[in-house]
Amino acid sequence: MILVTGGAGYIGSHCCVELLNAGYEITVLDNFCNSQRESLQRVQRIAGRSLELVDADIRDRGALTGALRKSGAKAVIHFAGLKAVGDSVVQPLAYYDNNLAGTLRLLEAMVECDVRTLVFSSSATVYGEPQLLPLGEDHPLSATNPYGRTKLVIEEMLRDLHHSDPRWRMALLRYFNPVGAHASGLIGEDPQGTPSNLLPFVAQVAVGKRAFLNVWGDDYPTPDGTGVRDYIHVVDLARGHVKALEWLEGHRECRAINLGTGVGYSVLEMLRAFEQASGKPIPFRIAARRAGDIAACYADPRQAAKLLNWCAPSSLQDMCADAWRWQRLNPHGYRAD
Repeated sequence: MILVTGGAGYIGSHCCVELLNAGYEITVLDNFCNSQRESLQRVQRIAGRSLELVDADIRDRGALTGALRKSGAKAVIHFAGLKAVGDSVVQPLAYYDNNLAGTLRLLEAMVECDVRTLVFSSSATVYGEPQLLPLGEDHPLSATNPYGRTKLVIEEMLRDLHHSDPRWRMALLRYFNPVGAHASGLIGEDPQGTPSNLLPFVAQVAVGKRAFLNVWGDDYPTPDGTGVRDYIHVVDLARGHVKALEWLEGHRECRAINLGTGVGYSVLEMLRAFEQASGKPIPFRIAARRAGDIAACYADPRQAAKLLNWCAPSSLQDMCADAWRWQRLNPHGYRAD
């Protein structure tokens, strides 16, 4: 049995499908502050298996302890957290409260229930401004915004905990840029309000919800002047969590591992690929650079291949086609109107 915190969210829901497909029993703990219950109904529909749900906040230690004891969970995959970089700058206290205090309560509950296997949803934001590319796990760590700092502090918290008690088994999965959706079109990214990530915004332009895309800067030192990022299909990313769980069964370690493709695509390359996948034009305008944006960021994924026997095989065309299918079939996300 696995406890999945934040399992109704974008990455969490796809991970739940892969866990169920791999034969795991799962309990999801979510407060639905940035997700929809419908996603879990669809997860069960895709997998043809049921899951248990605990409607609770990650900061509620009693609910966490109760969920661990009732489920008999042997491991936790921890997705629950606020994740919008821009919002974190405007509301830093909310991010420190939810992400840091929530993780602290979770770890306390795990200690109380003698559960010491954790897969943590970290981020490539812990690398800060890249000093060299591709980004390997030994790159110096820093953060340029409150969201990234919460991930960095949690990583340090986990390393300290493992140092104090080597019985812990921990995988700190540093994601690059998750995109796409399940091939069924039943689950996908459903941002609340204006999307903060590129591909859901592009998809909303393609489906007619937004008039055009702002391309923030075309004067970076990249092949076409626009920012370059490592985009990874969310299903490939979800499968990485299953591989991490399997690896932890034989390793009492606290290990940071990149989950990325090692290939960078520019904003304009993504835009053209989505036009091809959707058959829709994507109007765009060049705007000034945003503060804090970097020119390029992509992973060195060799450690994941070596340790987890994992790679991300989906192509850019796969990512865009699956994202478009989700958007076309669900123009309002999980809401019917």
